[in-house]
Amino acid sequence: MALLTPLPLSAAAALCRQFGLDLAAIEALHEGSVNSNFRLVGSDGQRYFARLYEEQDHAGAAREHALVRALDQAKVPVVRGLQTKAGDSLLDYEGKAFAVFPWVDGEILCQGRVTADACRKLGAALAAVHLTSDRAPELPEGRFRIPDLRERLKRVEVAGRTALLPAVAQIRELFTHYEARRSPALTIGLCHGDLFRDNVLWQNGEVRALLDFESACAGSFAYDLMVTALAWCYGAQFDLGLVSALFEGYGAVRPVPPAEVAAMPVEGAIACLRFATTRLTDFSLRVADGEPPIRDYGRFLARLAAIESGVLAPALARLGG
Repeated sequence: MALLTPLPLSAAAALCRQFGLDLAAIEALHEGSVNSNFRLVGSDGQRYFARLYEEQDHAGAAREHALVRALDQAKVPVVRGLQTKAGDSLLDYEGKAFAVFPWVDGEILCQGRVTADACRKLGAALAAVHLTSDRAPELPEGRFRIPDLRERLKRVEVAGRTALLPAVAQIRELFTHYEARRSPALTIGLCHGDLFRDNVLWQNGEVRALLDFESACAGSFAYDLMVTALAWCYGAQFDLGLVSALFEGYGAVRPVPPAEVAAMPVEGAIACLRFATTRLTDFSLRVADGEPPIRDYGRFLARLAAIESGVLAPALARLGG
């Protein structure tokens, strides 16, 4: 993805001085789709990660930083932002929140390297996040509720992208279908909301850090677990061994009530529609008609079709067993 906001070395150096850093070099990172990210190198050779928040305002970024502090105190593997002498972890650059973090060495697993052991450890880490709900600061409802996603679909219509309109109509209809079937009796608490492979760093086979709590919100634990299964356990199709291992690791730390198990197909369907929608607005709208986007919304409609076929039933039965 293209960098959203350039950050000159002189401006970055001035910001970093407030964190007590003498900056020698800055490099734009092009991973991610929402924020502007940078690798920094201090005059002593130490590396750091910097972020300009493009969608979240200062209040939202401050909530995320407070949440990460709470998770760190609960021994969940996260990365806390550096603080200025005044005790701030966020500064302002051209009206956008700016933060600096220690550089954490680790690797991001490609889909082909995801193993059952990794999924068990990831499931346990996600359960630890959920169990930190009572320590977390007040949480927003999130930016990806169904009404919010419906508004995003309108962007595609307003853009006049005719080729995308059938998908918009399909997704809108499916939101109506699944919203009516959503259980009102699910456990609500702290959810990561976006625990994809690029938001987890691994080191020596262990979870080194969970990253990017920008989408964290008060939500359904069943939904959050299904988001993670969609992200980690699907290649050309669902790998039931990986799904079962993820559920096993999660359930060993936080046993899943029967009502949540029963609701997971619907929650998973809504998660598929959420990511299909954001891939339409964040990727398909950024390329010309006929040009393939970097991330294809159709991949999540394929996941939805698989869920609707009942393919996850054996893994869900074991989770509820």
